[in-house]
Amino acid sequence: MEIVVSNKTSRPLYEQIVAQIKSQIMNGTLKAGEMLPSIRSLARSLQISILTVQKAYDILQEDGFIETTAGKGCYVSARNQDFYLEEQQKKIEEHFNEAIETARTSGISLEKLIDLLTLLYEEE
Repeated sequence: MEIVVSNKTSRPLYEQIVAQIKSQIMNGTLKAGEMLPSIRSLARSLQISILTVQKAYDILQEDGFIETTAGKGCYVSARNQDFYLEEQQKKIEEHFNEAIETARTSGISLEKLIDLLTLLYEEE
């Protein structure tokens, strides 16, 4: 498992760790049941506080991405993908609601909004 953190970004270190572990779980780099590094070893390898890694692991556990077994360590949860997809859908819905409200107040039709979304989605 490879994690890279930077002090040069405004994003807190624990959020960087959470985002990278979630990404590795979702893209299949980390598989269900796979053991994560211990909090101490990850903190040592990243040269950061144990408390920072503990906070990241706590968030990952709250979000259902990892499971902790006392005395044995932290493991990738088997049910994490559904949680992640639900989380992403909520974020997208929030952005869509903002876009819809802006479109309505600007007099932009649903058809134009769909066309714009399609164009942006297919662009890359």
